[in-house]
Amino acid sequence: MYPVLELLAVVAGATYGMLLARQHHMDFVGVFTLAFVVAFGGGTLRDLFLDRHPLFWIQQDHYSIIVFVLALVTSALPRLPTSMERWLNIPDAIGLGLFSVVGALAAIDSGTSMFIAVLLGVVTGTFGGVMGDIFCNRVPSLFGTSPLFATCSFVGCWLLFFLKAWNVPADYATYSAVLFIVCFRLAAVKWGWTLPSVGAAESDRSEP
Repeated sequence: MYPVLELLAVVAGATYGMLLARQHHMDFVGVFTLAFVVAFGGGTLRDLFLDRHPLFWIQQDHYSIIVFVLALVTSALPRLPTSMERWLNIPDAIGLGLFSVVGALAAIDSGTSMFIAVLLGVVTGTFGGVMGDIFCNRVPSLFGTSPLFATCSFVGCWLLFFLKAWNVPADYATYSAVLFIVCFRLAAVKWGWTLPSVGAAESDRSEP
């Protein structure tokens, strides 16, 4: 189950990166670079923290080939309409859910505590998207007043471990956590759920 989830996460992450690159009118090199960064950025940072070698995308070298082929096909497609931007949220949310759960499971299997595993799940789920936004000169979704992003991953990873602690079968616990994160993220985007801005609150209090 784990390899399948990881492969799906890579495809979802690469899809988000490719659509983001096409939205910014990048050529093939840009499309592949952004797809690669989004698909492998979070997992690479997780593996470095866990001192896992080789990195997951080097060990599973077919991941890079899949991303390359997808980028090649995407680059050959006609220019995408501006309305495609709203569809970016779907692969973004799917990638967040899959990568978060895969990252948390990889961390707990490496012997970390549950809290550290959750944090590494969040890192795996979010860091690729952060790098993709930076490459496109956008404020990363992880920061600012954008809809909930890391929070969805954090809560979903805890749900995964709570379900496992309650002896829910591993498959059901895993899929439930992924689905929860995806739905939570899409709902946050749709209804604009955000965390309170501390800076704004302090600014409001300072006004006469």
